[in-house]
Amino acid sequence: MKYLIVGLGNIGAEYADTRHNIGFDVLDALAGASNAVFTTARYGDVAEVRWKGRTLVLLKPSTYMNLSGKAVRYWMDATKVPLEHLLVVSDDIALPFGTLRLRPKGSAGGHNGLKNIAELLGTEEYARMRFGVGGDFPRGHQVDYVLGRWTDEERAAMPERLKLFGDAIRSFAAVGCAQTMNFFNKK
Repeated sequence: MKYLIVGLGNIGAEYADTRHNIGFDVLDALAGASNAVFTTARYGDVAEVRWKGRTLVLLKPSTYMNLSGKAVRYWMDATKVPLEHLLVVSDDIALPFGTLRLRPKGSAGGHNGLKNIAELLGTEEYARMRFGVGGDFPRGHQVDYVLGRWTDEERAAMPERLKLFGDAIRSFAAVGCAQTMNFFNKK
């Protein structure tokens, strides 16, 4: 069985280590823990991880955040992954730092990357895992905040949070969304 795991972020060195790129960071950590290597392919960087008889195709789109749907649609078709085996990892300013929230479907919640994916897939019925990045910014400064760098405190907590998210992704592939939600959404 194949699963498409998409980490949202923006390409380019100026976006590395920013809150908005946490989807890329989660996939980098999962690939690193599995000794998988990303290669540049059409519409993104791709790596494969094997887990309990399943193949996880990890995708970091190269289409920029707000156009992520094009890469997701292409890779779903190319790998013949059904919609129920798609998981998208993104940042969420409505959740405290490091919070994991997995849902089997839902709205974009103002996230332009998720909005574009729903638009190109023609549905919001796909699983998404949100990484809380907090929302401690003055009114009108959301863009500066999500494109800003992590604090020293957040950076220190990152290895443990990234491992937890990797474990949740493996669980999603092994036991499905409902059981993974029950176990990981409380952590």
